Amino acid sequence: MADTTTTTSSSDAIVFYDIASGPRSTRYALNFKRAHFVTQWVDLADVTSTRKSLGAEPVRFHPNGEHFYTLPAIRDPSANDTVVADSFDIAVYLDKKYPDAPSLFRNNASSGIGLYASFNAHMDTIFTPGAALGCEDFPFNPATAAQCQAEFCRRIGAQTWDALFVRGEARTKMLKSFRTSLGEVAKYFRFSEGPFIGGKEAEYADIIIGGWLMMYSHTVPEWEEMRTWHGGFGAGCMMRWSRIEEHGDAYN
Repeated sequence: MADTTTTTSSSDAIVFYDIASGPRSTRYALNFKRAHFVTQWVDLADVTSTRKSLGAEPVRFHPNGEHFYTLPAIRDPSANDTVVADSFDIAVYLDKKYPDAPSLFRNNASSGIGLYASFNAHMDTIFTPGAALGCEDFPFNPATAAQCQAEFCRRIGAQTWDALFVRGEARTKMLKSFRTSLGEVAKYFRFSEGPFIGGKEAEYADIIIGGWLMMYSHTVPEWEEMRTWHGGFGAGCMMRWSRIEEHGDAYN
């Protein structure tokens, strides 16, 4: 995966704390807003300590009630080291910080941010269940794989990492269910002439979907099949966002 780093004046560049295996929505948003940023890659084993060191309180919880510390997060040295965590809050922050770049939110109307927040939460409910399809081939850092797997198992009450693998008939059923769910996502692209949800111009709703699909393309073995579902909307999304994925100057 390319490190889309803007190198101009790195002393005041936003520091983007990212993991290599997660959704790409924040990376897309940073590039879309033409932000000056540098990437600090964080191993999965270090996510909790990194977020704690930034002073960013967790907003998610594991089934056992424990705090679920996640990334992404950004630190902005040019704004008194302001820290913003979680992809949607980061997008809102970037849209305000870079008003001269294309807006992430249609019509740049603050009154409509709540609608985007609801859309973001809805996409979470659609895409998160399918993440189990990527457990077996999850791209762990080999040096910390056993540590990360043991911690995940402890938090969700699984005996072993292998117990999380979805195979055989169960996998067939999960793929069928996920295909149905993605059909709901594909519908959003049918109400405009495209290529984006709202027409010719991209917005944050497109970034949310594209970010999730890029993660699936790196973790789920059936991705080549998935990208053909529902008229190939997944392949279309990936094509539209490939430039911003590979090149930090895509909109500069």
